[in-house]
Amino acid sequence: GGPERCLLPGQVSVLYFARSAELAGLRCETLSVPREITSLQLWEEIVKVHPRLAVIRDQVVFAVRQEYVLLGDQPLVLQPGDEIAIIPPISGG
Repeated sequence: GGPERCLLPGQVSVLYFARSAELAGLRCETLSVPREITSLQLWEEIVKVHPRLAVIRDQVVFAVRQEYVLLGDQPLVLQPGDEIAIIPPISGG
């Protein structure tokens, strides 16, 4: 058996790109989030920390461990240390 602590929230790295980095005011940080969470809940956790990010919600895409994830009810199982990239719409605007 593994360590029991895997049931606790894990520390994940959140990377912000382009517009999301401007809105958040930083490029990366570490957040504690539940290990089992939907992509939409994960977004809501991040917006709690950086309310200004709410404006890009409809266009944003996550990449979790370098795989794209759309916001919604899709369950994610996060491992401590996972990288979550916040990728706003890639546009000239």
